[in-house]
Amino acid sequence: MKKIIISVIYCGLLFVSCSQEDFENDPQTSNEILDQSDLLNAQELLSIQEINDIIANEFKQNGSFDWQGASDQLLWSAAVQGGGLLTIGYGGEGEFAREGRSAEYDDLKASLLNIISSQDNRTATDVLVYEDEVLNYMDVQITSLSSIKTLRATDNIRYLDPSGYSFYQQPIDQTAQSRSSKGCSFDASVLNSADSRVISPNALVSWNFDEHNIEQAWSLSTGAGVTVGVIDTGLSPDQSKLNTSGINDGDSNGRSVEKYGTYIDSAWWWSNNLDGPNDRCGHGTNMASAIAAPRNDDFQPVGVAYNCNLVSYRGTADVVLDDYHERKGVSNALKALANRSDVKIISMSIGYPWSIGNVKDAVKYAYSKGKLIFAAGGTSTSATNWYGVIFPASMDEAVAVTGITDNGQYDRCDVCHSGSKIEFTIVMQRDGDDNRTGAVLGYNDGDNDYVGGSSVATATTAGIAALVWSRYPGWSRSQVLNRLRQSSDLYPNKDGSYGWGNIDAFQAVQ
Repeated sequence: MKKIIISVIYCGLLFVSCSQEDFENDPQTSNEILDQSDLLNAQELLSIQEINDIIANEFKQNGSFDWQGASDQLLWSAAVQGGGLLTIGYGGEGEFAREGRSAEYDDLKASLLNIISSQDNRTATDVLVYEDEVLNYMDVQITSLSSIKTLRATDNIRYLDPSGYSFYQQPIDQTAQSRSSKGCSFDASVLNSADSRVISPNALVSWNFDEHNIEQAWSLSTGAGVTVGVIDTGLSPDQSKLNTSGINDGDSNGRSVEKYGTYIDSAWWWSNNLDGPNDRCGHGTNMASAIAAPRNDDFQPVGVAYNCNLVSYRGTADVVLDDYHERKGVSNALKALANRSDVKIISMSIGYPWSIGNVKDAVKYAYSKGKLIFAAGGTSTSATNWYGVIFPASMDEAVAVTGITDNGQYDRCDVCHSGSKIEFTIVMQRDGDDNRTGAVLGYNDGDNDYVGGSSVATATTAGIAALVWSRYPGWSRSQVLNRLRQSSDLYPNKDGSYGWGNIDAFQAVQ
């Protein structure tokens, strides 16, 4: 399949392919960022392979991994192997954000910086990398194991994450043949004639929309008046139907599209040059199409909520949040959407096998502002999709979605994850043919494409939610979510792997 949220997961770990631009992935190069004389006995520093082996064993034994349960040595080694970066979530339990500056929090931050500077023999200014203005976290650079030990013994620390370590993920199964594509593709596809049909004024309806009665739902709601935020890889500047020039094409009218970028495309964590809103991957364009592509007059796929407003954030380079700038970019995008009163729904077809502290804080912040957040349950190879629902779909504040085939038996798609955290399913793959999935707009004008996995399932569900909220604009998030549940196949008996099952969009908007 071309577009997948976690392209390759080996025992829950991502194999991230390297390029010439990723030269900092070399552990020797990255370690040179730090003064090696500041490190403790080199024998105490675990190698990348040793760190990965420990993580792999944790996955095999418990099916999950969390840095908060790691040993001091493991956490310190991962931080050092990731350029010394450590994210500190501070404050008491549940204190993930604040409104404005606080003397109490300022004193706490100062005390934490003093701990590191005294243990590492560096100034607080040298230690601090980034301080968030809304969320209660900061990024620092550490060198000593004693800093980790002292911080862990300090009150009012919610988490410590080695936020640069992900450059070094390795496949657990060394015999595996494939490498991660990270969900990116600019390819176009010639759609099978059986995978779409024409409706007025000459738009294509993807075959899987009929599995959810989406066209029938359009008789009552088209998403007008609802704004959906998409955090992904951005929007293609070459796909006019998702830009200002074509978002109101055909029967789509009176709506807007906005594009922003919070991602920094740099190999170096200290860079602060934002990359802009344009998609350089293709995945974000496909997801936006599934939600909001116009009901056009050009024989191209229409989105579920073809009259909704769209706000796109390029928060990441690809679908796997394995980079310091991607995590920070997604966190900042969540904050921005959270603070917009017009945004009702946030769709995130991106993720990571385990929790990321600053993204987790941002999800909680957006949820506290009343946003309905949909997240992809996870996608990998068919040999490795045993791993459960990924982050942030694994959070209680997010609604997890996965994809299934059209055989009517609730069989997940070849590359989709399932599990107890799943709330909804979307039919998005022909049974026995993983190349025939949902039909969407391609990266360039005139291009059509297939896109599958839990990614498109999530975007489709976000679009259905927009139809419901457009039909009932005075409803709360809970009312919209409950209507989606009540309109699903398996309600009121939630399945342990597929949640409430397939949503009937027509029933949901009645």
